[in-house]
Amino acid sequence: MARIDAHQHFWKFDPVRDAWINEDMHLIRRDFMPEDLLPELVAAGISGTIAVQADQSENETEFLLELSRQNDFIKGVVGWVDLCSGGIEERLQYFKQFEKIRGFRHVLQGEADRAFMLTPAFLKGISLLRKFGFTYDILIYPDQLTYSLTLCRNFPDQPFIIDHLAKPYIKKGEISDWKRDISAFKSCDNVYCKVSGIITEANWETWKADDIFPYLDVVVETFGVDRLVFGSDWPVCRVAGNYQRVKGLTDQYFSSFTASEKDKFYGGNATIFYKL
Repeated sequence: MARIDAHQHFWKFDPVRDAWINEDMHLIRRDFMPEDLLPELVAAGISGTIAVQADQSENETEFLLELSRQNDFIKGVVGWVDLCSGGIEERLQYFKQFEKIRGFRHVLQGEADRAFMLTPAFLKGISLLRKFGFTYDILIYPDQLTYSLTLCRNFPDQPFIIDHLAKPYIKKGEISDWKRDISAFKSCDNVYCKVSGIITEANWETWKADDIFPYLDVVVETFGVDRLVFGSDWPVCRVAGNYQRVKGLTDQYFSSFTASEKDKFYGGNATIFYKL
């Protein structure tokens, strides 16, 4: 079974475009390219990745697709396209020509309108994804989980995947509201969840496995072993650790699971979801 990291990023750092990478995140205020990631993958026994957009532009999508053309280990790309555009169908048709495009993502967590995903223009864009076989990555904070549930229920045949467990407030130790809202996805068979971006939601300097495992208990109970996917969130994870610590954390958590369950988590489910 191929081992897949279903969530990582590349960029040539631009302080204006990448303003979200603030001074607190100085460790990642530089370029991160495939040659930087490959040694980490080899050390962790990972054979392929999904490169995910970090900038909201079609240039970003083209950049990632070009990297995927040059690097065979990049098995798929989750890009960005303006889902609210009147010409969205034509843009989806355009991107369909690229072999490794798998789906799209919008930075919903940054929208002032917390229910932006339920606006008519956005819903129309989402409604067209399945026609072209595209997935959708949901990037949100916990306060948007209820809106996301409505979105996913509106399109029961559209494959969705929640990034980073919807970023629970691990650092604050808050779990109850998030648990209530994410548990509602248990009956949504079209929704997967990425176990990614978790150490960056904890205390960057002092996190330990016991801080994070209660949140993993919730998503295992909610999504089961058939709808959970491993992602490193490299290089963002470097602000709170490194690639090997992320992989070590999930290895520790899933150590008591069966070999077939681990195969699903570390590649099988991503292969199914993204049609690799």
